[in-house]
Amino acid sequence: MADNNHSHFQHLYFVLTGTPGLELKYYWMAFPLGALYVIALFGNGVIISTIKSEPSLHIPMYYFLCMLALADTGLALCTMPSMLGIFWFNYKSIAFDACLVQMYFIHTFSAIESGVLVAMAFDRVVAIWKPLRYGTILTSGVVCRTGAVILTRAVCVVFPVPFLIKRLPFYRSNILSHSFCLHQDVMSLACANTRVNSLYGLIAVIFTKGSDSLSILLSYAFILRTVMAIASGEGQLKALNTCVSHICAVLIFYVPLIGVSVIHRFGKHLSPLTHALMANAYLLIPPVLNPIVYTMKTKEIRRKLIQIFIPAKVTAEG
Repeated sequence: MADNNHSHFQHLYFVLTGTPGLELKYYWMAFPLGALYVIALFGNGVIISTIKSEPSLHIPMYYFLCMLALADTGLALCTMPSMLGIFWFNYKSIAFDACLVQMYFIHTFSAIESGVLVAMAFDRVVAIWKPLRYGTILTSGVVCRTGAVILTRAVCVVFPVPFLIKRLPFYRSNILSHSFCLHQDVMSLACANTRVNSLYGLIAVIFTKGSDSLSILLSYAFILRTVMAIASGEGQLKALNTCVSHICAVLIFYVPLIGVSVIHRFGKHLSPLTHALMANAYLLIPPVLNPIVYTMKTKEIRRKLIQIFIPAKVTAEG
């Protein structure tokens, strides 16, 4: 009877873990953490508003950049409440259903960002391979349909995950390893067979980030082949220079992702601090660094920042 009663038991809440071993320094860590979120939200907001208001940026390349900024903004907003709750107010509890909602949106926005990076790679392929037909191949309709496919795929693939977690019993530990809810972390606390969850999680990762990373690699293999066919060295450098920002965005997203995956699979012996820092880096680095990279490479965005921080009167006098 006890086992039967436990089989339908779930915790009312989970306890989130901040940075193990550094609890006494949370007060000081709260300020740089808050600054990172300000940079992420402000930087991506500037990118979105600049692309919206600047007619010269109304081209596929920047439409995809706008989608990337929206995904980064969503990712930052998903983790911000629980992260700042821990480091600013030492509030570590999260309701069971709220945890599932946060989990869903974190994985959904992560899948959207991965899909957008593939679309941006395809954009670079067309721009270098068929520059004269760029506008006719990547029309506004194609861009809109691509965005709709990316969004639909992410929403549908991640949709079963919270329900697969919801069916599991939890009656032992309710302490999570991170400052937010991730599928693998919550699943590890279940008191039942999680083979279905693990299998579906693996399929979802392969279908999204696995196929996306392969598509990006193939895209750049094709780009390199096309660039090498350009006669002049100056032309080759000019073509490759258009890919620098996207390459940085890909590395910013996939390097922490690969690091988290490797540590989760093979780093059981590592300290909890290492796991926590890698998970935080995986979700915080892209929203913070992507706006910096694209601001450095896009003069219209730099001009927008100058207009924000320098009063119009001073700009006019200068």
